[in-house]
Amino acid sequence: MKILIIDATGKKILLALIFNKNLYTSTYINSKKNYDKLIILIDKFLSKYKISLNNIKRIYVNRGPGSYAGIRSSLSIVKAINLSKKIDYYSFSYEDFLDQGNKYISSDNSNKIYHFKKLPDLCDKFNIKKNLIKPLY
Repeated sequence: MKILIIDATGKKILLALIFNKNLYTSTYINSKKNYDKLIILIDKFLSKYKISLNNIKRIYVNRGPGSYAGIRSSLSIVKAINLSKKIDYYSFSYEDFLDQGNKYISSDNSNKIYHFKKLPDLCDKFNIKKNLIKPLY
């Protein structure tokens, strides 16, 4: 299964792709210019690994807390992808996983990248609902 993860809540926009038990990531400066072209960044990121949106089975998007503009842009893109491609999406927050005392929140993006590989299992474990978005601005 090919999974796309989008996190635009922090200092950088983080994109991650999970397939064949591997994690591939890319980061971009968190700026208005990059919000405006987020779908282009996603397309270039997927193209790098010869994958199209049609091959993605699930998308996970961080709903916050964090950058209001980043959250708004990433949620809008994911909803548009869902409407056009019918790809299931899951909205998560690192705060969803704090009940067990796990350290999934970090101000350091490198720790987030490490935990992205565990994200689908964590969302299943903590019963994160499909297609449910309640942003935390």
